[in-house]
Amino acid sequence: MVAFVALLGRLYGPATALMTLHVDAITSAAYFERIFQYLDLRPDITDAPGAPDLPPVAGRIEFQDVSLEYVPGRKALDGVSLMVEPWQLVALVGPSGAGKTSLTYLVLRLYDPTNGHILVDGRDIRTVTLDSLRQAIGVVTQETFLFHASVRENLRFAKSDATQTELEDACRAAFIHDFIASLPQGYDTMVGERGYRLSGGEKQRLTIARAMLKDPRIFLLDEATSSLDTHSERYIQSALIKLMAGRASIVIAHRLSTILAADVILYMERGQILERGTHDELLARGGLYARLYHEQLSNPSRRAPTPDDYATLHMAMLVTSPSQHQGRPTQQVPCESAVLCSSAPPSR
Repeated sequence: MVAFVALLGRLYGPATALMTLHVDAITSAAYFERIFQYLDLRPDITDAPGAPDLPPVAGRIEFQDVSLEYVPGRKALDGVSLMVEPWQLVALVGPSGAGKTSLTYLVLRLYDPTNGHILVDGRDIRTVTLDSLRQAIGVVTQETFLFHASVRENLRFAKSDATQTELEDACRAAFIHDFIASLPQGYDTMVGERGYRLSGGEKQRLTIARAMLKDPRIFLLDEATSSLDTHSERYIQSALIKLMAGRASIVIAHRLSTILAADVILYMERGQILERGTHDELLARGGLYARLYHEQLSNPSRRAPTPDDYATLHMAMLVTSPSQHQGRPTQQVPCESAVLCSSAPPSR
């Protein structure tokens, strides 16, 4: 009897496993079906046959009567025309759903416009390869994208053959080198999945350093400081000044105090550009931008410009080479935030 019970116990486990085998097989088949469906997907946006690489660019961006429909009959962008010079900072403001993010998606060719053309240095971006186009563009968003890898490996996603000196120079420019150097393993420190071992400000500065390492001629920014504390925000503002100097920059602004010195401010609503001009020009008109600006100033949750903002801008201007200002009129209006004070084009 004892031997029979012992044998029964030994048989029970394999018999149970055998009974559940078909369940595991069916579940695995469903997983593999989804995986194969994903692998069989073909992207909607592809290179045109025989498309050449985009040559080194100055960074001039032109939208020619551009419209975009995610759903047929519903326009996310409607007849947008604008020019961004290689040294200009263009700020996009307006309510949610106005089409600001959609406009930046088109520059990256995440979508193609339904109508119209987008040109970079006079070339339609649909006629060049995607890889070469995106190599010329740097992006920093509110959402940071870091991988479960070392600091060094995360930085080298922008430039795989970057030397240690280049990594350190980019991190110093982004005000993150000293922090990295203080880590036990320095640049070999693992940041964790999505960078969970770093604070919000540290993650954001690391992504800015990565963008600097790429050294793009076109820069897209979805305001990176709106959810950070004042201390982290000040560091990132200083880093962004260096990053955008002499580049064509398109910035989605959520807090108007960060884009007062932009070369051009575009107020968007319902997929259209309703107002455009400098901060002072738009305030003088007393239109939609002026109303939005005064609403934000009256909201205590919106941080007003402080003397520290002016001090940060002043220090940034002290390190700007005079040769960078050739060929561009300088703005005499004081910048009320250091985030998006545009700099003149480099002497290239």
